Amino acid sequence: MHPTSRTLAFMFGALLTTAVYAQVPALFKDAKPADGGKLVASHQCDACHAMKWARDGKDIYRPGQAIKSAGQLLGKVEQCNAGTNANLFPEEVTDIAAWLNQTYYHFKN
Repeated sequence: MHPTSRTLAFMFGALLTTAVYAQVPALFKDAKPADGGKLVASHQCDACHAMKWARDGKDIYRPGQAIKSAGQLLGKVEQCNAGTNANLFPEEVTDIAAWLNQTYYHFKN
């Protein structure tokens, strides 16, 4: 018995989905990184970071900095939320951390 094209497409989709989700740290599995990017823009995070630490605000995201794991990244975003009184919900903090990971850090676990 030969698999149909529909069966093959389903199997390929399942494998691709598994591969994509396997590369997302467990902390961010339910996060919405696109929403996190919008929150970074609307809260002007880059402008604040530029005033405090770096030329354009993105220099702090360089590889090899103090943040070495997804958990530390989430902790730093929580710290920024508290320090700036941004009043973000926990899921928004996670969305931002997931976006930062997807865009700059690329932690796998």
